Amino acid sequence: MSLLDEFRALVVRHAGGGGQRAVRVLDGVPLDAAHTPTVLDGVSLTAVREPTLPIGTMAEPTFALVGQGVKRTTLNGTPYDCGTGQYLVVPVDLPVTGQALRADADAPLVVFSMRLRPESIAPLLLETGAVPRAARPAGLAVGTAPPELLDPVVRLLRLLDHPDDLAVLAAGLQREILWRLITGDQGALVRRIGLADGHLAHIARAIRWIRTHYDQPLLVADLAAVAGMSESAFRRHFRAATSMTPIEFRREIRLREARILLGTRTADIAEIGYRVGYESASQFNREYHRTFGISPGRDAVRLRSVTGRR
Repeated sequence: MSLLDEFRALVVRHAGGGGQRAVRVLDGVPLDAAHTPTVLDGVSLTAVREPTLPIGTMAEPTFALVGQGVKRTTLNGTPYDCGTGQYLVVPVDLPVTGQALRADADAPLVVFSMRLRPESIAPLLLETGAVPRAARPAGLAVGTAPPELLDPVVRLLRLLDHPDDLAVLAAGLQREILWRLITGDQGALVRRIGLADGHLAHIARAIRWIRTHYDQPLLVADLAAVAGMSESAFRRHFRAATSMTPIEFRREIRLREARILLGTRTADIAEIGYRVGYESASQFNREYHRTFGISPGRDAVRLRSVTGRR
């Protein structure tokens, strides 16, 4: 059995996709009552047995390896398709749309996901020597997983059948996975996650501020101060990291929060728009329709029918 075949078999088994109902979760968003199993702190597995509609979510810094099928992640209108043997790197918290593009009962979409924590990456940078200067990466990145990267992932999955060994050996294997990422094709982007004084770390501070204050007025000058940058440098580096402006980023956060409220609350549409920061109901309706392709009123009916709320 090849490494890729073993990877697929292990993920499907531990994600609960054997002879059971499909686990319909993508990018951390449950598409039905099932949830992606978190098999280890920061590690989750997904097996999806049918294509899904696009689902908006906030993606955290993540390494996602696809063993079968096609996973599409869209950032600011740009799709990133990740197929068999490929991996996706998300460098900072980003508002994305996730979709199982190719999946069926005989060949489910199979994904291994691992959080990319700056505090875990930073010590490894000392072992790589000087970080080479490279063009600023924009948004997401897709690479092809070599055997050296696939091997520690499979060895980590094998340990799921041996809890005592997992408790002792998992941290070392996760470190090895990070090392392979840092020294691989997308290493420049992964290394930037671990640079405490790097531009990405400064932008991440501003992103965290937006996520907790999305319903408030936003001045780019204030965000630049949070990031510790000049306004011009902040604008440039923010777009490089997220592929959008700060105002566009806040809009994406607002609309995703509104969609959650529409599916879980029975409040008036205009009230929900107001709660996420919109002063104009018409602007809320217009931007919601542009982003999700459906009016908030119609989407609320559809979402509540899925969740069983009325």
